[in-house]
Amino acid sequence: MVRRPVVIPDWRLGGPVERHAKYVMSSTLEHPDWNNSTVLVGDVLDEVSKLKHELNGEIVVPASFRIVRTLMEHDLVDELRLKVFPIVLGAGERLFGETSGKKAMRLVDVRTLDGDTTFLRYERVQDA
Repeated sequence: MVRRPVVIPDWRLGGPVERHAKYVMSSTLEHPDWNNSTVLVGDVLDEVSKLKHELNGEIVVPASFRIVRTLMEHDLVDELRLKVFPIVLGAGERLFGETSGKKAMRLVDVRTLDGDTTFLRYERVQDA
C-alpha cells in the first residue's frame, strides 16, 4: 500500500508507528491487537484503490514484497523507498518479479546510512 510512502524509523511498540492508522490485509485476522489497526478483507487491489481515494496522506507497505509486486503490476505504487544492505545471501525472494510490462521509475534521492547501507528513493514515471 504505497502512496508516497514515508520511512518510519521506529517500529517498536509505543514508538511513532502507534499513532498512525494501520491497515492489514488478511483473510484470517479479525481483531488486530495493534492500536489504530483496521483489517481489510477482500481483493487487495480494490481495498488499496479505495484507500488511495479516501485517505489524505501517505500509505506505506513496510516489507511485504508480495503486496508491493501486486500493487506495482497494477500501477498503484507512486514511490519506492528502499534500503540496500551490502550482503549477498545467494538465495531468497526477489522484490521485482515478472511483470506484464515496463514499470519505469526515476531515482530521486540517494543517501548512505550507517556507513554501508544505502537508502534509495524512486518515483514512478507516468506514462513511460
